[in-house]
Amino acid sequence: MAPSKEEDLETQSLSLQLRAKRSEMMVSELEDVALRLFDQRGFANVTVEEIAAVAHISVRTFYRYFGAKDDVLQLRINRRSEVLRAALAARPVDEPPLRSLRLAFEEEFSAVDPIVLRRWIAVIADNPNVMKGVVGAIQLKIHPVIAEFFGSRLGLPSDALVPTMLAAAAIGVVQAAHTQWFIHDGDLATTMSESLAVLERGISTDPKTWEAAADATDTQLTSSLNRPKRRRQQSP
Repeated sequence: MAPSKEEDLETQSLSLQLRAKRSEMMVSELEDVALRLFDQRGFANVTVEEIAAVAHISVRTFYRYFGAKDDVLQLRINRRSEVLRAALAARPVDEPPLRSLRLAFEEEFSAVDPIVLRRWIAVIADNPNVMKGVVGAIQLKIHPVIAEFFGSRLGLPSDALVPTMLAAAAIGVVQAAHTQWFIHDGDLATTMSESLAVLERGISTDPKTWEAAADATDTQLTSSLNRPKRRRQQSP
């Protein structure tokens, strides 16, 4: 008996899922191999051919997953933006936004392999040119996710003042927490949670006060711009 249309669709769906899983495993393996080589020999001294050889794949296969070796360092940022977006979307809508952010990051970093992350940070710290690309990617991919979250909670556009500034402050804390953990070790998720808790305690938990502060700032700025300039008296 020939398989039904529904069974055929289920088979195709399962095949696609298995293919996606294999691709995900290959990408993770290549990231691990590349980071080990970068950490041991220096980013500039490692070629794509060497990464492929250690991973037991062809150079062509490497380029199927990464456009260049620099893209290996971007993978973590891409993955983080997706995980963070999902984690924030899953938080209760009546939860204070900064607490939601802290718990979402804590959840994410609980699942991170600290050895791989430590290598990633070490490689970036040793290569200023690479660092520029990573910082740029964080601004382009992580900042919008956080700003969109704050904007949705406040009923504001993501590029409004308050969501933009809160996202920038949160990213600064996360970057500092990475450095703190890298230097002093300890539990990564705990360090991240405690660091974001400092931001949470330092800013009012009531989002209405954030909007009021932004309105006050806008009013002061408008008043300053519209105030007539006082002419300087010429000295005799």
